[in-house]
Amino acid sequence: MSAAPGPLAGIRVLEVGHMLAGPYAAMTLADLGAEVIKIEPPGGDISRQVGDAYFASLNRGKRSVRLDLTTEEGRERLGGLAANAHALLVNLKPSAIHRYGLTYESLRRWNERIVCVAVTGYGLDAGDDPAFDYVIQAATGIAALTGDPDGPPTLPGYSAADNSAGLTAALGLLAQIVSARGGQVEVSLRDVMLSQLNYRASAYLNEGAAPRRLPGGAHSYYVPAQLFPTAEGHLALFITHDEFWKSFSREAGITGFQAMGQRALRREEVLDVVAKALAADTAAGWEARLRPLGVPAAAVRTLPEALAAAPETIVTAGRFRLVRCPVRVTGHEPDHRPPPRLGEHDGRF
Repeated sequence: MSAAPGPLAGIRVLEVGHMLAGPYAAMTLADLGAEVIKIEPPGGDISRQVGDAYFASLNRGKRSVRLDLTTEEGRERLGGLAANAHALLVNLKPSAIHRYGLTYESLRRWNERIVCVAVTGYGLDAGDDPAFDYVIQAATGIAALTGDPDGPPTLPGYSAADNSAGLTAALGLLAQIVSARGGQVEVSLRDVMLSQLNYRASAYLNEGAAPRRLPGGAHSYYVPAQLFPTAEGHLALFITHDEFWKSFSREAGITGFQAMGQRALRREEVLDVVAKALAADTAAGWEARLRPLGVPAAAVRTLPEALAAAPETIVTAGRFRLVRCPVRVTGHEPDHRPPPRLGEHDGRF
């Protein structure tokens, strides 16, 4: 890859907000070539207090400008920046978004074409109920779907709602820019997570089938598609169509259950014979055997093991080693600049 400009070169995005969803969205845009100006309060984004590595994971490649939006002077300065920007991405409570004038209605006098994206918990006009990631996962049914069916609900252990909302916000921002019209775009964490429960929600809304937890995180339609214990470690096996089953069953020495519908109807029998077969080898052994056959299977790895297995996903930004942007564009290698120091770019815009 060369150092050719990214696909978003020439796009300027203002970012206002704290922590994760908004900053993650803006960092993705920066990795794709946009100029992102992170507008921070005098004390900085509160994620700076979490730790340098945490802040770097969400803010590489940005500029930092300090503005006190609680003052008229700060809001006027924001308007001046908005006049020369394509978009504003904000991740705050709805009341703060309105109070600081971070909406299209407030900023259009400075720039009719600006796109204003508001990332909130439940909607820009839905009030300020606390909407942190884990709260949203609990409120939208994610936690109720996660964990062993005989145990308590649990959480996946990472910020699934914030990250998903961030990517959705980046998509909404770009869609409105492409339209060549200014306007207000809203993304709520609640709506994003309900949307990601697509086939689960459809099964309930159209067929009355309420989702239930299954052992091993099993898929509700495909069998076998879940985690299985092996002689050493756990294996994720995801058998969907019949050709996968044919290859797997031949390697595992299993007969019968050739049709997808049959496997679904006889779930417990299928899971029993598969579990017994998988107990004869380790998770790593099964992965090595099944991958060449085209069967979807992977040994469960820890994050350190996963990073070691995929060194090409790690980039260097200043003194930080970070996971690269998941969007790769032929001919473009992002300029992985380190995260900005607080106020590093004051007075430059």
